Amino acid sequence: TVVLEEAEEGGYTVTVPALPGCISEGDSYEEALDNIRDAIALYLRAIAKELELLKQQRQFTLTEVTV
Repeated sequence: TVVLEEAEEGGYTVTVPALPGCISEGDSYEEALDNIRDAIALYLRAIAKELELLKQQRQFTLTEVTV
């Protein structure tokens, strides 16, 4: 889920509530969505790299929990 807001100066600002700090913008609705897709991909790649570094430094287990 993303949140699109019209910017006062024109265009759109897009945020991803589930990914703190993941934000982008675009001159049009479509451009804003394209840009946030790229931003999300970069954000997730960065998290994956950090996770790999943690795995190398420590031993731990990742698991899913259903609520």
